[in-house]
Amino acid sequence: MSFEVPRGAYDLLIGRYSRALAPLFADFAGAGPGMRLLDVGAGPGALTAELANRAGAEGVAAADPSEAFVAACTSHVPGADVRRAAAEELPWPAAVFDGALAQLVVNFMADAGRGVGEMARVVRPGGVVAACTLGGGDDVEMLSAFAEAARALDPAALPPGPAWRYRTPAELEELWQSAGLAAVETAPLDVTAAYDGFDDLWAGFLTGIGPDSAYCVSLDAERQAALREELGRRLGVPSGPFTLRLRAWAVRGLVP
Repeated sequence: MSFEVPRGAYDLLIGRYSRALAPLFADFAGAGPGMRLLDVGAGPGALTAELANRAGAEGVAAADPSEAFVAACTSHVPGADVRRAAAEELPWPAAVFDGALAQLVVNFMADAGRGVGEMARVVRPGGVVAACTLGGGDDVEMLSAFAEAARALDPAALPPGPAWRYRTPAELEELWQSAGLAAVETAPLDVTAAYDGFDDLWAGFLTGIGPDSAYCVSLDAERQAALREELGRRLGVPSGPFTLRLRAWAVRGLVP
């Protein structure tokens, strides 16, 4: 599994949802004018751009461990302070931001506790630390349909792994409280994404991004074709444009 991919590949699988989530998540975190804000795990910059629209690019910083995503984010949000860094080792001093946000990232942190701790470290007392993550089960229609199709062909496909923790309000609340954050709250964020047709959806699973897509590209041609057919069948074999829904769970807390 790798995130060292072109922005276009990311957009095919999850970027369309990131753009839809960004304004809802920024509202939940209370991002607004005059604030100094950090986007952790910024990817190509969907949330970074939303924060820049609210606080001005000069008030926004972003971090991502992928060199390709740092370049894409820098190009997408000129004037923002974009740096290559993992969430677990943020290259800013303590208490310099009013808020630190992480969109669809906590699931993929190598050490989520340390990553959230770093987000809290760089935020001033009274500032907000917030994240939203992909929900589990049927919350992400695209991924649940794919997983059902994969397991219909191979019951051992896609075993649950550590990358898919923190997909429930209870898990996120516990993580935030363990980082010493106060006034912790959670909420669902619901969005939809539009697809031009089934080929538009399937192309995202051929990028190798994330566990599901990585599984797809690991298959030989015959098994991959069977999976494509089964996924299409489960989605009603769409022949034209369609939409799929996604529920993310958001969490926020204040630095004491």
